[in-house]
Amino acid sequence: MNSQTLPADRPVAGPSGIALPVTAFSRTVDRLIGVVGEFASLLWTVLMLVIVVQVVLRYAFGLGSIMLEEVQWHLYAIGFLLGLSFTEVHERNVRIDVLAERWSQRTRLWIELFGLCGFLLGFSLVVVWFAVPFVVTSWQLGEVSAAPGGLPWRWALKSFLVTAFALLALAGLGRLTRVWAALRAR
Repeated sequence: MNSQTLPADRPVAGPSGIALPVTAFSRTVDRLIGVVGEFASLLWTVLMLVIVVQVVLRYAFGLGSIMLEEVQWHLYAIGFLLGLSFTEVHERNVRIDVLAERWSQRTRLWIELFGLCGFLLGFSLVVVWFAVPFVVTSWQLGEVSAAPGGLPWRWALKSFLVTAFALLALAGLGRLTRVWAALRAR
């Protein structure tokens, strides 16, 4: 049976080796984060185009642009931040399961549950908690680039800290519902 013919709610083991059922909440979260991930993947194409334009302007015409340099690192930062939740949903994050591969599935599920609650969700919420005043202060000050010819609206870039970690927390909650469903089924 290939993945095309599997029922949507049948537990399937991802790269972590943990078979998790799909819940209605996780399906919705995964779909939302998939859309965000697709948008973030488009940013890499835009980033490459900006880099090419920057290189051509600099080496063919002798023109440098601080604005284009800042656009590059803004796009990189946004793409990276938005990709965090996509990475979590698709289990493309770094995991060290050398010991866990010898444990029972139930033990692994409990470790996953505590890891999600204690680390991923805890860290994400702390980042959001401290990032919101950081963004608000930047917005209130009308913060702009310190470089002449740089980009305005520095708060807009900083707001992606809140967005990215809120999405990461949402991805963690989606996975948490799947882990909880797997534990209840055992």
